[in-house]
Amino acid sequence: MVLVAAVRDYINRMLQDISGMKVLILDSSTVSFVSVVYSQSELLKKEVFLVELVDSISMSKESMSHLKAVYFLRPTSENIQHMRRQLDKPRFGEYHLFFSNILKDTQLHMLADSDEHEVVQQLQEFYADFVALDPYHFTLNMAANHMYILPAVVDPSGLQQFCDRVVDGISAVFLALKRRPIIRYSRTSDIAKRIAHEASKLMYQQESGLFDFRRTEVSPLLLIVDRRDDPVTPLLNQWTYQAMVHELISIQDNKVDLKNVSKLPKDQQEVVLSSEQDAFFKANMYDNFGDIGMNIKKMVDDFQQVAKSNQNIQTIEDMAKFVDNYPEYRKMQGNVSKHVTLVTEMSKIVEERKLMLVSQTEQELACNGGQGAAFEAVTNLLNNDNISDVDRLRLVMLYALRYEKESPVQLMQLFNKLASRSPKYKPGLVQFLLKQAGVEKRTGDLYGNRDLLNIARNMARGLKGVENVYTQHQPLLFQTMENITRGRLRDVDYPYVGNHFQQARISSSPMYHVRLAYYGQATIYEFLVDFKVRQIIKLSRCCYI
Repeated sequence: MVLVAAVRDYINRMLQDISGMKVLILDSSTVSFVSVVYSQSELLKKEVFLVELVDSISMSKESMSHLKAVYFLRPTSENIQHMRRQLDKPRFGEYHLFFSNILKDTQLHMLADSDEHEVVQQLQEFYADFVALDPYHFTLNMAANHMYILPAVVDPSGLQQFCDRVVDGISAVFLALKRRPIIRYSRTSDIAKRIAHEASKLMYQQESGLFDFRRTEVSPLLLIVDRRDDPVTPLLNQWTYQAMVHELISIQDNKVDLKNVSKLPKDQQEVVLSSEQDAFFKANMYDNFGDIGMNIKKMVDDFQQVAKSNQNIQTIEDMAKFVDNYPEYRKMQGNVSKHVTLVTEMSKIVEERKLMLVSQTEQELACNGGQGAAFEAVTNLLNNDNISDVDRLRLVMLYALRYEKESPVQLMQLFNKLASRSPKYKPGLVQFLLKQAGVEKRTGDLYGNRDLLNIARNMARGLKGVENVYTQHQPLLFQTMENITRGRLRDVDYPYVGNHFQQARISSSPMYHVRLAYYGQATIYEFLVDFKVRQIIKLSRCCYI
């Protein structure tokens, strides 16, 4: 419950000590921070009878002096201006201000000067400046963050804003967890280096007092890596439940939009998929697609048994029991309907796009050598009329990443084939991928063919065989985490920032507090890698997406 519990605790502290009817006022970011960990019914229990966005409140002039206003906002210039205007003409009886990160002194002075009516009862910093997707993973919901792989000269102010937001989010996580980490980053990534140094400057210089927590037995490690180190994983179709829902339908803030699914009742067109609220999902989120089908059938059978027992009502006692159990029955019915709908919809997409056929070739490209066979397999799929344009593009990208130095002639043939079969995707997309995430740009041993230990491991796996050809690929993240726990992560590839690691207590045994910050987007499948490593060595970790 690490991250979820931290955010819930902040929200509880905001609301529980303020008695009476309240309005909770959020911004476009904090509404996500709150909604993923707190339900509307829970807010009602805290006497929150209205939830509004700060910009819409600014446009209203209706007096609500009977309500106490609880603001939870990011400390942005825009939000400070909203607050100044609202304090100038107060509409609520009391104002309780909470900000999700560190306020600047100038912002504090502005707010103090604007409170001429003395309606502000309190102002606090509560460090929940991130979306806690589950206990171990969070995101900052930064739209189009892949745009920042472009050179800094393209948009220097935009790049600085991006870095500032990442540093704010990472610092909030560590303040919420009451830890100050040692910091490492991916050597080949300029943006990872920049974020690492700015985070270090904030934690060890600018706000060193705020981060001066009691030292723990083992110092936490913040490792900042670049999505470009492993461009393969996002290009693969995935076959575990959570990853498939995200890939084929899409998950945003633990919500799945099913509006495009025909014949669904309005109340089922958006469903919540959270491991904190859904026991079935928590138990099956990392299971393979085939296992999910069997587990859902068992859940349906169990529900049918409950439904059958509810039909056999003969006495007053039976009626009373049915009424008492009805809320749980309705919840179970909704859960069954949700998961059946998701699996049915994904099965249709898998069949329409022939994803099992595509995925087998994808896995071969990611895990095994054999350029000739790979070229033939990709060519055949490019010629297949049932394969979608996006899957054709992915196949050519996977081939290009694997054989960029070995087969320029065949690669050009695939470029031409892609252009003729899927004209909306230009070969320049593949070439741009190689320029940004090719072998010269990557840190680590992506294909396990640089390091003797990795070569031997791959040979052993080839002799042993794999349990499932659709899930044989392991993201680079697994190797990275394994190297950390065994003390084998090379300093030359992942340098430290400053000399703080020399003063910190770093055990020669596995580090038990690793925070992994992914510049670019981490995939849902990499959540599974994190889960597996935690199961093996009981690490406590968080991924930034």
